[in-house]
Amino acid sequence: MSCWDTVQAYAFRSLGYGEKLLPKTDFTICQQFTLIGSGLIWNVYFGLIALCTGFFLANALALAKASRNPWLRKPAEAFIFVFRGSPLFIQFFLAYQILILLPRAGINLFGLTIATSWLTKAWAGALIVLFLNTAAYSAEIFYGALRTIPKGDLEAADAYGMTGWKRFRRIEWPTMMRLGWPAYTNEAIFLFHATTLVFFSAFPAFQQRGDALYYANYFADKTFNPFVPYPIVAFYFILLTLVITGIMGLINARLNRHLPGNQRKRIRLRPQLVR
Repeated sequence: MSCWDTVQAYAFRSLGYGEKLLPKTDFTICQQFTLIGSGLIWNVYFGLIALCTGFFLANALALAKASRNPWLRKPAEAFIFVFRGSPLFIQFFLAYQILILLPRAGINLFGLTIATSWLTKAWAGALIVLFLNTAAYSAEIFYGALRTIPKGDLEAADAYGMTGWKRFRRIEWPTMMRLGWPAYTNEAIFLFHATTLVFFSAFPAFQQRGDALYYANYFADKTFNPFVPYPIVAFYFILLTLVITGIMGLINARLNRHLPGNQRKRIRLRPQLVR
């Protein structure tokens, strides 16, 4: 089988298309690159959906934490503290143990039976954990940015008669995004890296078609050589990091387009070694 035939057979295997059986012998570099790249689709799925949905929850939590109303502030503080204070892997484990306690037949609500079995699958349950985790970290970033908005900007808004929602929409929220975006970019990068933990969590892969680390582990077990598949995973994630940095950099440039060149904050990659 040529390399092109291998790509055609295994490029979308992680989604259920193409060859169903994994190669058993005579593993080639092309097979490893193709299958690990196929599994990367799930890592992108986890990271992209969690990041996009968590962004909105993070904004709400940041505003709630900055609120003077204790009924809003205290729950937001508790949520952020719990998810930032506990390891992500433990969150995966506890979430799975809680979700499997739900009735397998579903929950009867107002005469309607709501299915619950899908929540214990990796594509749903692990995604929920990543969504909540990144929302907590991002909320703290946005809260810090909200607290550091220059007073001069707020005074200028007051001078123009901007109050309430109008002031938040025109002044506070754009400034919060501009100040917090470089740190949020690092959070986005780490979130995509954290998707590799799904493989080690209790959540089962979709029909045994897992993520990039699933296939890397398969090849490492079969060949007894981890120094080929795992560097391939690292290579793919380095490329993914470059893509994320580029996209977030474009958004950052858009947020800072009104500032002089010497005042614009540039995005610098600062990976977290421990979370």
